[in-house]
Order: sequence, then structure tokens, then C-alpha cells
Amino acid sequence: MIGAHVLNIAKQDYVPQGASVTVLISEGPVVEVPKEQLKELPGTLPESVVMQLDKSHITVHTYPEYHPSEGISTFRADIDVSTCGEISPLKALHYLIHSFDTDIMTIDYRVRGFTHDINEKKLFIDHDISSIQNYIPESTKALYDMIDVNVYEEHIFHTKCRLKAFDLDNYLFGHTKVELSPDQIRGITSRLKTEMDEIFYGKNMA
Repeated sequence: MIGAHVLNIAKQDYVPQGASVTVLISEGPVVEVPKEQLKELPGTLPESVVMQLDKSHITVHTYPEYHPSEGISTFRADIDVSTCGEISPLKALHYLIHSFDTDIMTIDYRVRGFTHDINEKKLFIDHDISSIQNYIPESTKALYDMIDVNVYEEHIFHTKCRLKAFDLDNYLFGHTKVELSPDQIRGITSRLKTEMDEIFYGKNMA
């Protein structure tokens, strides 16, 4: 989707729950050089060093949690995409948002390092961007309340998103809201919305 080639996948499941996955990617296909030919390439570094310097990566870590007193389960997924060259993680935003069907998202995008133009002048950013929202379809943005916190001089972009619609049935397991009393509905809804607010604003609510 972002124009990258998958080179290697490492994954680890945790007990009782959770997982970590690292995907090593490159901008173009990598041609393996037989070891007997390495000595014919002047200045070539050891294979492991060359291979690692040429790659980008995608990592996914999951953090399922259960609140012991409130009875609320949360599922957090941290996704980190580090790329170079012409491949961009921004191209995958729409897919990632809908794949995880998430309620709360915190998206960070930072342009690091520099490249050069045809006149050898340094370019510290080579594409127009004023907000991460520029790369999210209007149909998706309509589903979320979004807040931007950007540091343009440092090419740092930050967007927080919270789902607008709230249907209690989407948060119940083994039950539906028609089985609950009005007091139960109000209590569960209040606890859920407090949990979502705390995650969205990044602080504990009174």
C-alpha cells in the first residue's frame, strides 16, 4: 500500500494476552549478493550492516487491559512506521483507521533528517503538509472529532481523534442494552465515556 517491500517479519505473543510484531521493509526489492562476490565489491561493508542501514520498519505492539474495579476492558495498539525515500506511512492512514475500528486515535508524524534537491541544497521536508488530516479522507474525518497540535518549524504533526457516535451495544460482551435497566445503562455509559475521555485527553478525570 505504501510502496514498500516486506523483507522480514518477527512476532511474539505474550501470556496471557498481547503481542509484538516487527516488519522490516525496504523502498525497493533487495538483491542478495552471494558471499563469494562480496570481495569483488570494493568498499562494501559486512552484509548485516549494509542490510540494516537500507531498511525501514513497521512495528505493532498490543496492550489489552482490564480495569479490576470498573470492569472496563480496553485494547490499545501502538503502530510505528519508519520509512525513507519515496514510501510514506501517510498513504496507509485510511487503511489502518478502518482496520482497527478504533474509538480513540493519537497520530504522530515527524519528518526527520534531510535530503538534497538537484542543486545540492538541503531539503528538510520535501512534501506539502499542514496537518495529518490532509491525508485522511473526508468520509473518515466526518466520523471523528479531531484536534491538531503541530510544531511546523520542527516538522512535527500531532492529531488526536475521538469517535463521534456512541452505541452502547458496541461495548457490551454477552449482553445487549435491552437487557439492562435504565440505571445500569446510565452507569455503564458514564464509566465508558470517562474512560474514553481520559484516553483522549491523556489525564485522569475527577
